[in-house]
Amino acid sequence: MKKIVFLLLLMLTALGAAAQDRKITGTLTDKDTHERMEQAAVQLLRQDSSYVKGSVTDANGAFSITAPNNGKYILKFSNVGYKTLYRNVTISNDNNVSVGNIMFASSAIALKGTTVTANAAKVTLKKDTFIYNATAFRTPEGSTIEELVKRLPGAQVGDDGKITINGKEVKKIKVDGKEFMVGDTKTAMKNLPTNIVNRIKAYDEKSDLARVTGIDDGNEQTVLDFGLKPGMNKGMFSNADLAYGTHDRFAERLMGAYFNSKIRVMGFGSLNNTNDMGFGRGSFGRGRNGLNTSKMVGTNFNYDNGKTFSWDGSVRWNHRNGNTQSKSSSENFVSSSKSFANSLNQQFSRSNSWNAQMRFEWKPDTMTNIMFRPSMSLSSSDGCSASTSAQFNDDPYSYTDDPLSDKGISTMAEASKMVNTSKSNSISYSDNKQFGGMLQLNRKLGNRGRNVTLRGDFSYKDGDSKSLSTNNVHLYQIKMKDNPLADSTYQTNRYNVTPTKTYSYSVQTTYSEPLWKATFLQMSYQFKYSYSKSDRATYDFSNLGENFFGSLTPQYRQWDSYLNLLDKPYTEYEDKSLSRYSEYKNYTHDIDLMFRMLRQKYQLNFGVKVQPQTSKFIQDYQGKYVDTVRTVTNITPTLDFRYRFSKVSRLRINYRGSTSQPSMTDLLDITDDSDPLNISKGNPGLKPSFTNNLRAEYNNYIEKHQMSIMTSVNYSNTRNSIGYKVTYDEKTGGRISRPENINGNWNASGMFIFNMAIDTTGYWNINTFTNVDYQNRVGYLSLNRNADSQRNVTKSTSVSERLAMSFRNSWLEVELDGSMDYMHARNNLQPQSNLDTWQFAYGGTINLTAPWGTSLSTDIHQNSRRGYSDKSMNTNELIWNAQLSQGFMRGRALTISLQFYDILKNQSNFSRTVSAMSRSDVEYNSINSYAMLHVIYRLNLFGGKQARRGGPDGPGNRRPGYGRPPMGGGNPHGGGGRMPMMRMGRPMM
Repeated sequence: MKKIVFLLLLMLTALGAAAQDRKITGTLTDKDTHERMEQAAVQLLRQDSSYVKGSVTDANGAFSITAPNNGKYILKFSNVGYKTLYRNVTISNDNNVSVGNIMFASSAIALKGTTVTANAAKVTLKKDTFIYNATAFRTPEGSTIEELVKRLPGAQVGDDGKITINGKEVKKIKVDGKEFMVGDTKTAMKNLPTNIVNRIKAYDEKSDLARVTGIDDGNEQTVLDFGLKPGMNKGMFSNADLAYGTHDRFAERLMGAYFNSKIRVMGFGSLNNTNDMGFGRGSFGRGRNGLNTSKMVGTNFNYDNGKTFSWDGSVRWNHRNGNTQSKSSSENFVSSSKSFANSLNQQFSRSNSWNAQMRFEWKPDTMTNIMFRPSMSLSSSDGCSASTSAQFNDDPYSYTDDPLSDKGISTMAEASKMVNTSKSNSISYSDNKQFGGMLQLNRKLGNRGRNVTLRGDFSYKDGDSKSLSTNNVHLYQIKMKDNPLADSTYQTNRYNVTPTKTYSYSVQTTYSEPLWKATFLQMSYQFKYSYSKSDRATYDFSNLGENFFGSLTPQYRQWDSYLNLLDKPYTEYEDKSLSRYSEYKNYTHDIDLMFRMLRQKYQLNFGVKVQPQTSKFIQDYQGKYVDTVRTVTNITPTLDFRYRFSKVSRLRINYRGSTSQPSMTDLLDITDDSDPLNISKGNPGLKPSFTNNLRAEYNNYIEKHQMSIMTSVNYSNTRNSIGYKVTYDEKTGGRISRPENINGNWNASGMFIFNMAIDTTGYWNINTFTNVDYQNRVGYLSLNRNADSQRNVTKSTSVSERLAMSFRNSWLEVELDGSMDYMHARNNLQPQSNLDTWQFAYGGTINLTAPWGTSLSTDIHQNSRRGYSDKSMNTNELIWNAQLSQGFMRGRALTISLQFYDILKNQSNFSRTVSAMSRSDVEYNSINSYAMLHVIYRLNLFGGKQARRGGPDGPGNRRPGYGRPPMGGGNPHGGGGRMPMMRMGRPMM
């Protein structure tokens, strides 16, 4: 027995000795963002600093180096933009040594060995990812991340909530790398407070299929990833913002979150009637699109056990009420004679929607990945509107200041310039239910890159809509047959009931085969079936007299107030020729073949997609029954080349060709004259269109000067693009449109973004954002009703520039900026329609914080317009906004702020669009000038006492003015994006 025990102890000792091979291990973590450091250099040196061996950290920031012998060594850690670190290590008895987690700090600027403080860079670049330092962009107290994104170089946020960054539309929001409210970028932008955000990443994320298989399917989407401040990944935090203002403006917002190592839950609620507008500089059109009240309740949750299973999901409810008044004027380029139109529209709307999105990902082993994405939505919407419009054969503003007033119409009629007037009312309602899902299974077949994937998708949608419209038209150029002295009139009064049903499913398989080292042939096949059906019943009451419904005012779903006036049930008024039944079945096969080459410096993908497609279309409309089948083949070549000059500099060139088929309704030889002023015809001779898209982009980052550069060039053209040949009737103002193939449509654009610290400490910054766009748009122009339309070309060039220079330290930021937008348009058949318009603005922004918790934010800008034919549009608007805030309680948990919007009451709501067919100017109602009082409370409970002190409002990570400075005076660390104080010179060993 003793011998057995002795042998066992001997074996254990031998195994223990074999396991000790002098390995030195550890991890590197960014001190500011708490992210693991990938590709950082780790060197093992002897005591005389001679080199032994080296390595780099992996994707998790981990490293491992084996020492050749026992003894004393030096570990050297280095990376671009970070301070080099040294650690002494002693190896004895062949034991392994762990140095633990090493915190890597951003480098400061060395000035002759003295102690200096430098501002952190606003923008840095790592591989294909732009990283924005959130604390370097000051926002007013209580702002949401929408205000932060608006300040990022190269970012734009439209009035409709559309976000573009570096010329690409943002399709997804993430929080700390986790999916957030998939399919809804507005919720994060309008509800996440800026004070919890530490940094923002902008990058292109591959699709689920490409990410798992490595097969680049070209379905990238641009992502904004908001990283939370250190210490906020465990515990609870909440933010409440309650506000009320003049003109009965209100804005309430609640947010709460619970995080631990595996689970993240965030809840939101908001209510406002300020058009969801944040606080910031005013510009033309800001706040337009009427008076809207919105309500939202939502939750987002993430679970990740860190090994095999993760779960993301979101549920949200949205309600919106709208009151929109719009005034528009347009010039149509469809006739050699002049054609102008004006309209006034009052629209009320309301909508409700429930949306749910989830993602389940399971990795039962290292070779298998299973993903499931279910989704569901329920929505309904109501609308009612009343509008008045008129068409003229000359510019009405040459005769009257108010073309739609009774006096204005009378003046135009006396001058024989009136073509028609129209007065219409409408009520509408729709209800939709939709659900779907995606299931994907991927299996790796070895370690060489060989893998196979199976995927299935399904979606179903059921809808029902109702609409009632009345329309009275007065034709000034045509007289009644039975009374030659009276103008002609007609009415179209109709009630439509339209049930719809749509569903689709697809199955897909992909396979990747390694050809040689880091070179793959990737194949994919997908079959997709889609079905849609619409069965519209139209009830026509057009022959009941001009003022039959004249006493009624449109109200939500008040069909009965109209239908009860009829002398018989409305079902007896059904017009079979106007009712429309259509059924569409589509069978598509996608065959992809892709060659992929991966090298240390570059990556090359090129391939082709062949898409045979069979469509079956059934339609019963206007007494014509159609049952037709069409079979076509689309071909899509693609090329993607990426070259990496360094870790922070790269070039990317992308080409994609695509084929587009005409719609079945455009191909049918049917004349739709249900609206006498807008008659459409089909064209059986239409050919498919082919579009070439080419994009090249380059970016670079020079750490020494905190300089970031991004530039891109885009070009696209379309062969056999589908345009509409419009015949214009000068007497009625009506149009007859027919789709036609046309060549010559192309556009080219370029963008340049530059950001740099002027001084060595980063206090002074300059940035510029330049856009140039040229479009060659081809359409048709009708000289008269009896002549064929002629090819008409509109060439437009737009140039926009924004230049800004700023100074910032721990308590003050001042920015001076100027912007310019120039539009140059030329019409070859109608030179009187040429445009040269300018919009320019200049001004400044100040953000000031005091150590006792007071902050002031103000901006003032002069906005000007020039070159508009309507002289009233050539305006100067001086827009001034201001906010004063004071923090109270421990850690400034309570903040009271007073905001003043458009103090000088100068802001307007006007926009202009130009196309090959027309120029249109639109102005909306809104309340732009008001004041609001905000009460903001933050509650943060992170881990233990020490974690709470280091939270986003604690002494170690406080934004300027968010609390008292640390004991001993001075500025709180991290304020305003400042780097910690440090002694520069030779590192201590």
